[in-house]
Amino acid sequence: MKICLRTIIVRLYAGCILLQSCVAPESKKAIGNIDSATYYSAADFTKVEKYDTHVHINSDDSTFIDQAKKDNFRLLTINVNSGHPIAEQRRIALILTKKFPDRLAFATTFNLENWGTEKWQPQTIAYLKESFEKGAVAVKIWKNIGMELKDANGKWVMIDDARFDTILNFIEKSNITVLGHLGEPRNAWLATDSMTIAGDKRYFTEHPQYHQFLHKENPSYEDQIRARDNMLSKHPHLRFVGAHLGSLEWNVDELAKRLDKFPNMAVDMAARIPHLQVQSVKNWQKVHDFIIKYQDRLVYATDHGVEPKSNFAEVNKEVHDVRISDWKFFVTDEEMTVPDFSEKFKGLKLPKEVIDKIYRTNAEKWFPGI
Repeated sequence: MKICLRTIIVRLYAGCILLQSCVAPESKKAIGNIDSATYYSAADFTKVEKYDTHVHINSDDSTFIDQAKKDNFRLLTINVNSGHPIAEQRRIALILTKKFPDRLAFATTFNLENWGTEKWQPQTIAYLKESFEKGAVAVKIWKNIGMELKDANGKWVMIDDARFDTILNFIEKSNITVLGHLGEPRNAWLATDSMTIAGDKRYFTEHPQYHQFLHKENPSYEDQIRARDNMLSKHPHLRFVGAHLGSLEWNVDELAKRLDKFPNMAVDMAARIPHLQVQSVKNWQKVHDFIIKYQDRLVYATDHGVEPKSNFAEVNKEVHDVRISDWKFFVTDEEMTVPDFSEKFKGLKLPKEVIDKIYRTNAEKWFPGI
């Protein structure tokens, strides 16, 4: 039987179409299985164990911790020398860590009472020693060092001042992490309408004492970063986590330089993820590659918390919404917007192993005992 060439071609074409219709769904399923094995989805948020290593719980009300449990988070509540008595902060932390030992750990701090006298050093070491014995896994150093504290001659006291060395040595020998909020975001040195993030505009409008643009006589942004770097150079074995992306939130290249220079330095992301998102608008690949490269040095955190007079339901909704948005940014490649700026940006879609480090194992590495 003779079959013309045209008939053969038609039959082959039909066979290809039939083959595609049979194989394509399986191929898509295989691709889907590979994707789910490599990446989390937005829907995995509550399924994955996570840490939020920067919260401030100053109320013995437990609803904030209840919300963390719903979101599958464990917490590090941080005492800070910001005016609220540190002994009272520690008292509340101890009540809650005893009540929720598998959900909460705490970081202590120290005050500057008697600074510049012979009393300050021994009282500080005694307080820290007691805190470590009670279970503190870190020590918070706050921005009042470098932005408020002056010596008897009116000179600014920065964190690289030699009078802190004995304290830092004691912390290091105790195998405790220093969590340092030193300096502020670079936006603090800009006029409000030049700031890149709505949250910074709001914060520095409400707290003009920290809006350094209004206080030209204060140490510069560069002074703050230099003092922190000098301190780390003097104490190369000190385990240090720079709060708020180490006050280098505005430029991942600048942050990378410090992570390269100081191998015992990591950073938390508390209240600075929008700065990564802003940078991703202009250069998505750079932000993505930065996180991949420094995946062992980045720790997830929010900087949320509650005070005795907080509206607990409102705070819980806000922190839940922020955590959901952050998760979507890190695990998906969807187009997103956030309240902090107007431009749209794309999620980073980081592999599962990177997400697990940022959200869990880095917290355990950089805060032993958490």
